[in-house]
Amino acid sequence: MKNLITIILSALVSVGISAQSKGIINNTNSAHVKLKSVNIGDCQWTDGFWAEKFKVAEEVMVPYMGELLTGDVGHALNNFKIAAGLKEGVHKGMKWHDGDFYKWMEASLYIYAQNKDKKIIDDLDTYIEIIAKAQAADGYIHTKVTTDKDMERFGNRQHHEMYNFGHLYTSACIHNRITGKTNFLDLAIKNADFLYNKFMPEPEGHLKRFGFNQTQIMGLVELYRTTGDKKYLDLAELFINLRGKLKVNPTPVSSYKFMGDMVQERTPLRKAKSAEGHAVLALYFYAGAADVAAETGEKALVDALDRLWSSVVDKKMYVTGAVGQTHHGVSKHVDMVHEGFINDYMMPNLTAYNETCANVCNSMFNYRMLGIHGESKYADIMELVLFNSALSGISVEGKDYFYANPLRVSHKGFDPGNDTEFDVRQPYIPCFCCPPNLVRTIAKLSGWAYSLSENGVAVNLYGGNKLTTKLTDGSKIQLKQVTDYPWKGDVAITVEKCKKSAFDILLRIPEWAKGSKVLVNGKPAEVVVTPGTFATINRKWRKGDVVSLQMPMEIKLLEGNPLIEEVRNQAAVKRGPVVYCVETPDLPKNTDILDVYLPVNANLSATYKPDFLGGITTINGELKLRKDSKESMYSEISKPSWETTKVQMVPYYSWANRGVSEMSVWLPVMW
Repeated sequence: MKNLITIILSALVSVGISAQSKGIINNTNSAHVKLKSVNIGDCQWTDGFWAEKFKVAEEVMVPYMGELLTGDVGHALNNFKIAAGLKEGVHKGMKWHDGDFYKWMEASLYIYAQNKDKKIIDDLDTYIEIIAKAQAADGYIHTKVTTDKDMERFGNRQHHEMYNFGHLYTSACIHNRITGKTNFLDLAIKNADFLYNKFMPEPEGHLKRFGFNQTQIMGLVELYRTTGDKKYLDLAELFINLRGKLKVNPTPVSSYKFMGDMVQERTPLRKAKSAEGHAVLALYFYAGAADVAAETGEKALVDALDRLWSSVVDKKMYVTGAVGQTHHGVSKHVDMVHEGFINDYMMPNLTAYNETCANVCNSMFNYRMLGIHGESKYADIMELVLFNSALSGISVEGKDYFYANPLRVSHKGFDPGNDTEFDVRQPYIPCFCCPPNLVRTIAKLSGWAYSLSENGVAVNLYGGNKLTTKLTDGSKIQLKQVTDYPWKGDVAITVEKCKKSAFDILLRIPEWAKGSKVLVNGKPAEVVVTPGTFATINRKWRKGDVVSLQMPMEIKLLEGNPLIEEVRNQAAVKRGPVVYCVETPDLPKNTDILDVYLPVNANLSATYKPDFLGGITTINGELKLRKDSKESMYSEISKPSWETTKVQMVPYYSWANRGVSEMSVWLPVMW
């Protein structure tokens, strides 16, 4: 019966009965969402920055990652084959490696949605058959637990069963929306039914404290949206309700290292006031709660998410949009914190961890909050992350990865000592969660570029693209966007098809874009243009109408809140949405990054270089180098000796693409 239901649902979607049922988030029927997703594939990048990144994803990122994960290096497909009895051997990789494979499958699907390369689907169907054989009769699937006789199901929440399940659900739903097939969705439903029977109406004993990294909440909501079966939404909400309900103490399944604030269980979510613990765990949790709130409209849940958003963005987020200030630390309740949030305004640069996954999760959380509230400030954060602390996680070529993303690297103070912190990107990271998370985000990003309002369309992200979709009333709309953003601030959007009656076009005016102008057909649009909000233009549009947004692209020196001790008397350079850094390949030989100072009157200028680092705008000017660097921990103050040098600054995301180097975003200021 379940298979019949999914087949019918898929058939309805494929013939277009529901105009917008194929979104990355299928919130077309979510009553408590103000801005709703367009269908996957309705927006396609045509030229410029994101078109170039998508091309790299299509030609390099996704295929190269596939070679890793389906081969012996990544070993992920081998794990499924071993669990299925199709191959001899032992499990390799982290316990959550299944989820990494599902994320890569999802990335492949976003590529297919645009290029329609049949080989992608044929290969995925082969992998789905293997996964099906690895799945137990009752629906459970986890290759590490299945292949290791010393492990038992739900024997330790760090086995990451929920994490793997969640990525399975999400990937399977995307597969169904893009292909119309149910072979992958059937596996996800079978597993979700197993999970429902195991945990509902409420589990006993230690199961109350599962899971650890809770992507299953997002995945379950998407299953609900895909199948219409409310039990999946109920189960998603149960996992929210269980958090913070029980006394926190070490148990065989939740050791003292991985409990309490680390996993957001000291305080029930609805009472939480500050972001605590592991940044990825927290932001996946918040994103899942936002999905639930989008369906239920519960005010207490939305209020809590608003507080947590403010905690992250206003008190714990770096200038690059990165989050997760420390690799190892303690929370205010003295719980061990790993890869996580620490105190407000405590923002170290040299030891900043900023896991790529955490940064990507920040954008995911903000995309969901954008939908719920319809406010452009959330898209501002999405954009900040995407142009800076997300893209820094992958090389310009598309084959090498960063796990951690500090804001300063000095070889005087750099001590890797672990398998996640490097001063050069790595072709493979044993903890492989970040690379597919970032690559699937780049692959799907056109689906975030626009949203549907009650009677119109919102422009969330700027880049050369073409949108062919339907408004919420079912009327067709086609827009073409032309821009050299983020290197230039001019955007032109041409209406190529639309309904005859009036509707809205909402233009996001970035918070940094003070002095922006909006024109229609070359004349002032006569609308309120306020940075940090959407400018709403309502009119009867005609084919050929052109909306123009002109954003000043000034080079700005940013300073931190005085409470951020680590950046006092320092400045960061930002132009448009892009944060810049100084890198040692652009300094005189043997210069230490700690000896670089930024004069306030440096007369900085911007130059676009199409053949440098994939095509970037550099910022050029004269900086000061201190020539009497101190080696002792403390020394008597003395007048420094200076040397002036011409330097080009590069976008933060592009650093470390020219070999081993030092780098800094924040520079001491000279007045």
